[in-house]
Amino acid sequence: MKKILLLLPALFGFGLLTAQNNYSKEVEEQIKQVENNLCGRVRIEGQAPYNISERMAYYKVKGLSVAVVQNYQLVWAKGYGWADEKEKRPVTPQTLFEPGSISKSFNALGVLKLAQDKKLDLNTDINTYLRSWKFPYDSLSKNKKITLMHLLSHSAGLTVHGFPGYDRKAKIPSLIEVLDGKKPANTPAVRSQFEPGLRFQYSGGGTTISQLLVNDITQKPYDKFIEETVFKPLGMDHSFYTQPPSEKNLNQLASAYYEDGTAVPNNFHVYPEQGAAGLWTTPTDICKYIIETQLTYEGKSSKVLNQEMTKLRLTPYNDKSAALGVFMEDRDGAKYFQHGAGNEGFRGIYYGSLESGNGLAIFVNSDNSFIFDELINSISMVYKWKGFKTPITKKTVTVPDSTLQKYVGFYTMARNRFVTILKKEDGYYQYADGTYGKMYFTSPTDYFNMDYPSEKHFVSDVSGKLSGFVRTANGGTLFAVRFDRPDTLTGNEDMFNSAGWHYLETKNYKQAELFLKRGLTLHPKSLLIEGNLAHAYLFQNDYDSAIKIYLAHLNESINHDYKWKDMIKDDFSFFKKNGVDESLMNKVLKELKLN
Repeated sequence: MKKILLLLPALFGFGLLTAQNNYSKEVEEQIKQVENNLCGRVRIEGQAPYNISERMAYYKVKGLSVAVVQNYQLVWAKGYGWADEKEKRPVTPQTLFEPGSISKSFNALGVLKLAQDKKLDLNTDINTYLRSWKFPYDSLSKNKKITLMHLLSHSAGLTVHGFPGYDRKAKIPSLIEVLDGKKPANTPAVRSQFEPGLRFQYSGGGTTISQLLVNDITQKPYDKFIEETVFKPLGMDHSFYTQPPSEKNLNQLASAYYEDGTAVPNNFHVYPEQGAAGLWTTPTDICKYIIETQLTYEGKSSKVLNQEMTKLRLTPYNDKSAALGVFMEDRDGAKYFQHGAGNEGFRGIYYGSLESGNGLAIFVNSDNSFIFDELINSISMVYKWKGFKTPITKKTVTVPDSTLQKYVGFYTMARNRFVTILKKEDGYYQYADGTYGKMYFTSPTDYFNMDYPSEKHFVSDVSGKLSGFVRTANGGTLFAVRFDRPDTLTGNEDMFNSAGWHYLETKNYKQAELFLKRGLTLHPKSLLIEGNLAHAYLFQNDYDSAIKIYLAHLNESINHDYKWKDMIKDDFSFFKKNGVDESLMNKVLKELKLN
């Protein structure tokens, strides 16, 4: 079957497409090796590696673009699949993606260029430079001032992790409305959560403050400043921060798709938070930046920053990995700078080595990025990157279904984390932290997942009753306790709410009801738990119990920015998209007058 698939990729938009480059035989052979050698951290004995078209189909990825750097040069770039499936518009190396937080790397370049030119000081109170808005310090900051070093390294102690963006047809808030959490902004105000400099806490909100600061200092539109200061010197001709994108660029842009392969309405979201998430670019342009960073770090170039400022940018600040707009990784002594990214319907990642001049950038127009690790493994093996380990080969065994059924259930671990084990059409899966991982057994009691760097072993008590499993990773162990009775479970609000939502997602409504009832007993003021309990009643056709809860809180808010009514509409939209019968939900919306 795999040989047949390799002969057919062009029919599905996965092959070498028009407007793509021709390379030497040596590079073409390298590309072929990369395309046909995808695998996770574990390779099952006897199982051939995957090819890129198979994995894109498996993960429901419509389009993918990749570029590779070797010896400080871009060696190849290639697109696969569809930039827009409906239009049958293929991905090429020139297709632009909106990969999200990679934006922060170029925001940092712009800020550091201003510092290098003595137009600001990185260790001065940000309110010294902010003119159109001032950060409202309160008691949580403990009289400590926030600096640009804090903002760029995510150590300012600020709220708002990331941004969901806005439908292209929606009203777009100003930057100040975003920072103050005022409508039409769809995120809370950016404020202190703890004192600056205390520890790392990722904050797209903090990056957005730095964007406004750039505007105030330069008195230029943010996109124009970055274009002139960063993109043009680096030769990044296919990159811009303009939000929303110009109409003339629309046929160059990839359209966004959810994890299940359905299209994001109106093609993509708009991000006024440009510095945090608003970049449109290509892997080729990202590789130009990677190469310049590597050369500048070695004192061989200075198109934007000099060597001193580049070394500062690549030095972690208040954290072992978070530097200024970039994250550092030490892989057995080999150092890399990198940043991952995710906007609605897009994902991206780049890596660059600090020596030897290696690098890559990968974008997909999907919410699913699991293909990244497999493709990075393939690239690192073909080009023999230091620090990237060869996948482990393991032999699996067949375990009787009667044994596997005993493992299905709910397990808790430390810090209010939980794991569920469930059966799907193609096997048994572990669900943890929002991710499903297929279970592969090496014995009747031992299993692993491709997506998690850990081994698990089921444990029974002296009577033979299953008590849980031991998880081993990086030399440490955790015990997951089996719970068959939700009414005996303890935990925080988030655990019960997440567990209830998980069972709603998997249409196990009775289990959802049991966990949410227990959660509400322990956390009686939780509107999130109560709202999900109403859903559990509704989908079990207990309309009276559901509508009683919906009506009881109709004029309340989940928090100061999120209303109960909005929660109902958002949740129903999700359930409808995931195939839940719409009739009861439409009845609720009609009775609540929320149509």
